[in-house]
Amino acid sequence: MKLKAALLGGGSWGTTVASLMARNTDVMLWARDEAVVTEINEQRSNSKYLPDAQLPRRLSATSDLKQALQEVDVLVMGIPSQNFRKVLEAAKQYIRPWVPIISLTKGLEHSTNLRMTEIIKEVLPGHPIGVLTGPNLAREIMAGQAAAGVIAMEDKNIQLKLQELFRSGLFRVYTNPDVVGCELGGVLKNVIAIAVGMGDGQGAGDNTRAALITRGLAEVTRLGVAMGGRAETFSGLAGMGDMIATCTSTQSRNRHVGVELGKGRTIDEIIKEMVMVAEGVKSIPAVIAMSDKYEVDMPITRDVYRVVCEGGTAKQAYRGLLRVTAGAESEPG
Repeated sequence: MKLKAALLGGGSWGTTVASLMARNTDVMLWARDEAVVTEINEQRSNSKYLPDAQLPRRLSATSDLKQALQEVDVLVMGIPSQNFRKVLEAAKQYIRPWVPIISLTKGLEHSTNLRMTEIIKEVLPGHPIGVLTGPNLAREIMAGQAAAGVIAMEDKNIQLKLQELFRSGLFRVYTNPDVVGCELGGVLKNVIAIAVGMGDGQGAGDNTRAALITRGLAEVTRLGVAMGGRAETFSGLAGMGDMIATCTSTQSRNRHVGVELGKGRTIDEIIKEMVMVAEGVKSIPAVIAMSDKYEVDMPITRDVYRVVCEGGTAKQAYRGLLRVTAGAESEPG
């Protein structure tokens, strides 16, 4: 494959996606941390985020945005949501017209409540835009375990070309035209994962976990459809698949936050100790704002908000959920 690809972001998922692409073409990864750049170039590893993983030789790294983006054919954004706009604006001057831009970020911008693809449209109008998402835990993929993702774009021709770029070995990539639904699925499941983690941290059983995931998926779907996504997207890899992985894996950052909250720790204590970003914590005020705007009832999400943003406790949240009166399964609540 002759496409020249660049990926901005040297975290675990960004490095993993860069490695997948590097099996098909030459890839330049941009990271702020000079130590990460040096390690990738000299030792073929990124031990800070992916211990024991060996990186492909067609993957190079730099801390120079101009060098990373020179004559690039595809740009992939692996930047956390709250820095996404700033990095994209800095990169703008080096990106050629019509270069496709793909987001990996599963979050919302706090100040505007915008999705990452909406930010791309504002900063770089006219570029083909897409999302790569799904139940993808970085360490498992780097270890060679089978996984599947979704590339969501409106332009079918570009989508098929990029499907080949991301597909590698046991990592299968499906296509979906529903950019809004796929992007929201990745954002909203993080909040439900915090709720599930709070239950796990208090010793809840498998029945509780299954109920939270199922009812959480129902409220995520309601909001997603209200915002323009397709209902069927939320029963696929970008919705249910991603939610199951994030809500049940010990590798999930958002579930980890919930578990620690369930043990009685404060959100500030938990975040201070984390190396990587838990996007659900950053996104939840925006999710609540959207649920109010679209008048969608999201009781699980609102209880997580009370704990994360208003000083409530996980124990109080679960007492609240137990008091919710059950109606028809098709109804909110």
